[in-house]
Amino acid sequence: MTTDPALLDRITIRPDVFGGKPIIRDMRIAVEHVLGMLAAGDTAETIFKEYPILEPEDIQACLHFDHSST
Repeated sequence: MTTDPALLDRITIRPDVFGGKPIIRDMRIAVEHVLGMLAAGDTAETIFKEYPILEPEDIQACLHFDHSST
């Protein structure tokens, strides 16, 4: 997984969307939802089937965001 700081640019926070929780690329897909799917054992392929608008870098950004916020 790349640790390119530009990955974090994919994560946005808007007070009017999900109460200000981090979201992916200003869409209504919460970082915590993607991380929860991964924690539940879903694969990236499963996530892409459910959310075809997502890109591989979005999942990397979620993981990087989670790591950088701990």
